[in-house]
Amino acid sequence: MKKKLSPDQTVEEKSKTEPEPELESESKIETKSTDTSKIPPTQPAVSEEQQNITKKRTNMLFWLRIGFALIGGASATFLFEGIEDTEEHRWSSIIFMIVLFIITCFIAKGMKINFPKSDRKKLVTTGIGSFIFLYLFAWIMTYTLLNLPRDDLSLPFT
Repeated sequence: MKKKLSPDQTVEEKSKTEPEPELESESKIETKSTDTSKIPPTQPAVSEEQQNITKKRTNMLFWLRIGFALIGGASATFLFEGIEDTEEHRWSSIIFMIVLFIITCFIAKGMKINFPKSDRKKLVTTGIGSFIFLYLFAWIMTYTLLNLPRDDLSLPFT
């Protein structure tokens, strides 16, 4: 069969029933056998017990960061209450949050969690989103509860 591509060119299509040409017979091809016992494994074998210990310490690090976030957010309301400028108050609290997170990173280093080399960044990334959002939640909630207007407090549906 011929298939037209353009007026000048034609391409012949091979019939589907034609067998493919065979390569050299297998007896002529020499394959080199490789001894895999001499090749060291790329990653050391990690026992299941070691994985369980790592998982427990990672969970402990996560909950440690949650606790630091809630306590830090609530305490930021009281620590920076004397600052009158709202912009300075806000930035002081955010810097305090970053300092608390760095402290939890140092604590995580001291916990000696044995991550594989490819997962070393988990010391920093474990619970970072929860830390930030719970810190901000605790900070905003305590600030709002402390600064509620007392005289004209109107409750909905009353």
